[in-house]
Amino acid sequence: MTPWEVFAVKYAERNERTRNDSFLFDDDHHAQHDMDYFIWVLRQGNEIVLVDTGYDEDEGERRGRPIRLNPVEALAPLGIVPNDVSTIIVTHLHYDHAGGLQHFPNATIHLQAAEMAFATGPCMCHGTLKAPFTVDHVCEAVKRLYSGRVVFHEGDGEVREGVTVHLTGGHSKGLQAVRVLTEAGWVCLASDASHYYENFLDGKPFPIVVDMTEMFTGFQTIRKLASSDKLVVPGHDPLVREFFPTHGPDHIIRLDRGPLKWIKS
Repeated sequence: MTPWEVFAVKYAERNERTRNDSFLFDDDHHAQHDMDYFIWVLRQGNEIVLVDTGYDEDEGERRGRPIRLNPVEALAPLGIVPNDVSTIIVTHLHYDHAGGLQHFPNATIHLQAAEMAFATGPCMCHGTLKAPFTVDHVCEAVKRLYSGRVVFHEGDGEVREGVTVHLTGGHSKGLQAVRVLTEAGWVCLASDASHYYENFLDGKPFPIVVDMTEMFTGFQTIRKLASSDKLVVPGHDPLVREFFPTHGPDHIIRLDRGPLKWIKS
């Protein structure tokens, strides 16, 4: 199989957080704990697969969480033209992962069936469960469904040769991680199956959780999907930018050649 290039593209950050916002049962809840927001890009020759879309200025204003770069602007240095994007893997439908779908009108999305059912079902009657979703983003996914541009997966599924998706659940009912073959080996883009390295390495659950058992099982799953722990890429950890090299602008990080250093070193 031909390996893929993989990039993490940072478009936003939240630096007024504490460890209380990131970990249950932590010993130092009041210490500052920053969060980065990423879109991931898989590239093989001229073929591009996006993993998630981030959120835009309008959503940032609604939630009081401003962004650094519009997703379209953030992706531009990689030569990505929104109208040319044909495939997007949506790890889950939370606002910060599906909030830019409207900017890629021609894309077919790959989604777990469980996530669509969750985001459009009776669980959304509960404010706490509904909070990470934005109705316009969910409606955009439904519109894609009715226009024949949703591919549903139920558990494990193949998107391209060397690119597979895997249901983990936990943080959201239909959360999926992405496994991709690279020069360095199998990389697992964990998305929110593990927001930070500490979540999966130390078994610390993230506070936004739908099913705690699935979250803990997901920690094991993402480690099995990657060739090594070094190639598990958490969804929001600023350490990703420290471990992996930049690629051009400082908001683009190259993942497919492996990290330059590691948390345990």
